[in-house]
Amino acid sequence: MHFSKVPALGALAVALTLTAGVSQAALTRAPYLQRVGPNMALVAFRLDANCTPEVHYGTQGATNQVARSADSGRIQAVTLKGLTPGTDYTYEVLACGARTPTERFTTAPVPGTRHVHFAAVGDFGTGGTDERQVAASMLSSKLRPDLFLALGDNAYESGTEAEIQNNLFAPLAAVLSEVPFFPVPGNHEYVTNQAQPYLDNFYLPTSSSGSQRYYSFDWGNVHFVGLDSNCAVGLASKDRCTMEAQRAWLEQDLAASKADWKIVYFHHPPWSSGAHGSQLVMRHQFGPLFEKYGVDLVLTGHDHNYERSRPMLGDDVAPSGKRGITYLVVGGGGATLRPFDGAAPAWSVLRNATDHGYLDVDVTEGTLTAKVLTPAGKLIDSFNLTKQLGPAPQPSPGTSETPTEPVPQPPVAQAPGTETPGTLQPPAETPSTPGDSTGLPGDAPSSAGCSTFPSEIFLPLAALSLAEFLRRRRD
Repeated sequence: MHFSKVPALGALAVALTLTAGVSQAALTRAPYLQRVGPNMALVAFRLDANCTPEVHYGTQGATNQVARSADSGRIQAVTLKGLTPGTDYTYEVLACGARTPTERFTTAPVPGTRHVHFAAVGDFGTGGTDERQVAASMLSSKLRPDLFLALGDNAYESGTEAEIQNNLFAPLAAVLSEVPFFPVPGNHEYVTNQAQPYLDNFYLPTSSSGSQRYYSFDWGNVHFVGLDSNCAVGLASKDRCTMEAQRAWLEQDLAASKADWKIVYFHHPPWSSGAHGSQLVMRHQFGPLFEKYGVDLVLTGHDHNYERSRPMLGDDVAPSGKRGITYLVVGGGGATLRPFDGAAPAWSVLRNATDHGYLDVDVTEGTLTAKVLTPAGKLIDSFNLTKQLGPAPQPSPGTSETPTEPVPQPPVAQAPGTETPGTLQPPAETPSTPGDSTGLPGDAPSSAGCSTFPSEIFLPLAALSLAEFLRRRRD
């Protein structure tokens, strides 16, 4: 028998090889959203086997568009391009036979849009019940946030690879699959190699001098700045980041922003009457820049409680008629709460060390409305900030893609702390994690092979090919 004369048998052999040889991959980390902008989104996840997955996505509940990964490793980050600003998308991941439940997210609005809704909280990364309840309450609210700011201490106790998975990604999976996530590191992330595992797990905007350690981005008419306060308080070596470089970058960044609102967030609080107290380096080195360039709100964690300051200027409450900045400590995300010691200082408006909860902020036109809510929906605090805005800009939809970093590439081996400024630092597996692939270029696929086409497609084709071959033999 010569196969050249019976092509149907060749098709049958290929189909049977693909279906019998396929090993179904499983996701070891659920999809999480990174770098969502008006026209793009990045869907990251991890697999238990080498595979070339796809993300199927679309609008109005459909998933009729396909973005295929350029990599066959276990660490995946698939970029969706050409999206429409301010639009709801549905997506699912297909990985060699595995299919995730459909999830949804909303792209950032057209730049300058005067409505933004976000959530923020810190000190949550325990993996415990309180963290899970706070996270669940974000999604159960009437209007889920557009984005989620994490204020540090996101993975206790030491920010290891395993703790980042078990205490951050696992308990927050439902939130991170639907709400874009923009974290900053806390002192607990710095325990392990100065937060290198933290950096290896995220795809964040970058800065020219700090890579992903500190960065900024716009969402609607709000300019967000995420700082790494560890660089300023002595937890980082000079080869990783310095206070001077971060401060110089911050001044340039704030000076260049024309956004209506400016919000800065980091871990160590310039104003706190909690157990750790005020971090004076952050107050004295960065506070003057916040004041000079019109920052409206500063969000921090570190102390495991909630506290709101009066509008502050320099080292005191802003005098009547002078513009001040409101500072918040939002450290009740899940870690054990710590009671305040002593009476509240004159600059402190409200303190709470008895309830876990998170900050919910709505910015509409010239009004910022903030609420601190418990998982049960109890209101801990609420306040408004107002300002007069000029005429609304007339942006051109679809002409801006933010953030503008390059498409992620497979991780490359590099010495710790050698991030390339201004470029994406793709996640890399920690070598000590048993059985995990490094995802380095040149990784071979698993011996069983892997096809992104479901086996149910090939079996009917194989049956038809065999039937056709037998019919011809009878004829």
